[in-house]
Amino acid sequence: MSAIFNFQSLLTIILLPICTCAYIRSLTPSVLGRNKTGLLGIVWKCARIGEWKSPYVAVCCTVMAFNILFIQ
Repeated sequence: MSAIFNFQSLLTIILLPICTCAYIRSLTPSVLGRNKTGLLGIVWKCARIGEWKSPYVAVCCTVMAFNILFIQ
């Protein structure tokens, strides 16, 4: 089944890069801060989403955990 049609897979695909990039940026901010174009630009944007929208990301992680633990 495609990840677009499966809620858990879609949420995982969206949240995993956001959370990973935000964590990497918190460890080494100079690596992701200077490259804002190209492939590292996508990583920079994911890190920014993880930093700025962290309450929404936390809610999505909670929904995903609830879905995994109680629905499936």
